[in-house]
Amino acid sequence: MVATSQPLAVQAGLEMLSEGGSAADAAVATAAALSVTEPTSNCLGGDAFALYFNAADGVVTALNGSGRAPSRLTLELLRAQGFKDSLPPFHAHTITVPGACSAWCELLERHGRLDRSVVLEPAIRLAEAGFPVAPITAHFWERGVERQLLKSPGGLELTIDGRAPHPGEIFRNPGLARTLAAVARSGRAGFYEGEIAEGIAAAVQNAGGVLSPSDLADHRATWDAPISTLYRGIRVWECPPNGQGLAALLALNILGGFDLAHEAPLGPQRIHWMAEALKLAFADTAWFIADPGFSPAPLEQLLSEEYAAQRRRQVRRSRAAGRVERGLERPGPDTVYLTVVDGEGNACSFIQSNYMGFGTGIVPHGLGFSLQNRGHNFRLDPRHPNALAPGKRPYHTIIPAMATRPDGSLLASFGVMGGFMQPQGHVQVLVGLLDDGLDPQAVLDRPRWCLMESEKGWDLALEKGIPGTTRTRLAGMGHRVHTITGHERALFGRGQVIVRDSESGVLWGGSDPRADGLAAASPSYFFFGESSSSDFMRFAINPHRSTAAPAPSPNAPSVPPPGTHWPRNT
Repeated sequence: MVATSQPLAVQAGLEMLSEGGSAADAAVATAAALSVTEPTSNCLGGDAFALYFNAADGVVTALNGSGRAPSRLTLELLRAQGFKDSLPPFHAHTITVPGACSAWCELLERHGRLDRSVVLEPAIRLAEAGFPVAPITAHFWERGVERQLLKSPGGLELTIDGRAPHPGEIFRNPGLARTLAAVARSGRAGFYEGEIAEGIAAAVQNAGGVLSPSDLADHRATWDAPISTLYRGIRVWECPPNGQGLAALLALNILGGFDLAHEAPLGPQRIHWMAEALKLAFADTAWFIADPGFSPAPLEQLLSEEYAAQRRRQVRRSRAAGRVERGLERPGPDTVYLTVVDGEGNACSFIQSNYMGFGTGIVPHGLGFSLQNRGHNFRLDPRHPNALAPGKRPYHTIIPAMATRPDGSLLASFGVMGGFMQPQGHVQVLVGLLDDGLDPQAVLDRPRWCLMESEKGWDLALEKGIPGTTRTRLAGMGHRVHTITGHERALFGRGQVIVRDSESGVLWGGSDPRADGLAAASPSYFFFGESSSSDFMRFAINPHRSTAAPAPSPNAPSVPPPGTHWPRNT
């Protein structure tokens, strides 16, 4: 099964599974297709993280594909240029080395089965021939044109005559097709060395930055030991810092001491407890999340039961905490997430991002992608663990997640997008799965809430669908409550979930209604009667059709009832 926010990207992943590829092959094909079809959120100019579950031994590994600050970018240089407290969000100095391509190559090298050219072919095809722009992508593309692309060097290359493509309009990106073809031929060297690397460095330097070709040549994605905690007997996995997955684990540790299952799912008491736990988690991670090569966090202490109990005592039953130490920015629709489980039970939880929409909006000439602004998350205070330094990775918001059962088998591979909403989304998804027993789609359909920090302290944004009585009660507890609707629902993140049945191996998928998403099973595992795989592909990529399975032919085998074993190839 493949689940992500773009049906054409789902098709790319399904093609790899039908070719006998692994979850890694399908994940990279899907990520590459997303870089073509959702440039408003991710591209080769951004970063990526992944968790990989190896079914043979039950081991989970973490892949850090985040880029580093340029070797010549120092606090002294910034002070000399007049930057004191922070960098402007779209300045060339916010560009870190793009890490996504190195993450793709590392994932394929360790866990892939197919040739790189096969894995990247669907994305190259989409870039060359063009693709119909999905409605939500078109909305954020229009916003990105106004906010970044028209104001940034090279930004017009990602427009149609200076405007965003309309919903359903075909967009072609021959420059990106050539870039992807170079990666297909030469791997990471095709991107981080030679013409492409020189083009990236030139674009940054021409815009006032200091990124050099050697900064790109020196970059490598890294494999790390993931971090985890137990929640309701299930082990929840996140990537370690410099990612913010620690925030989700800290909040879950606190919530483990509350009986959430006996509170109304969208009621005030449950939301209050969850929001307060996340406030405390964010207060910690705002200080401790940094590049561990420069400032390692005391993870063992932070994730201990003793520390969770200490923080839990600070949660008042019926009163919201006011301002808490350290703060976060408003989340945004800046990321894509995908999840894949292959026929052997291997799973990949993968996330990729530019940060703020198109990132800086700076587009290296002829390469077909914009450059991220992830360096905006650095602090300019030299005393802070996340202070900018040459070769350092910044605080990163993008976090994939997994959950495994006590026997080590895979329970779920999942993620929620949206900047600082992501750990909040992970907590809300897990509570729905584990406390309420919901299926993946029901978890994603449920209305969400999101903590934001303003000048007055914490605000609590509620999605339309949360009862008015809950809003009134939360306000009475001292929460500053807002209701958000329309396209701005992207504030609450998007997301995908795949759950694997422990006995039958059947996969349940969900894809977020806040995006043009799809969760679809590979036709090589769910084949109904005389329906061919090409029929399934046409069915799978049409976002306007029902996600029910194609009708079986009269001679097709009957579908087993829920809870029974699904034989393969039936």
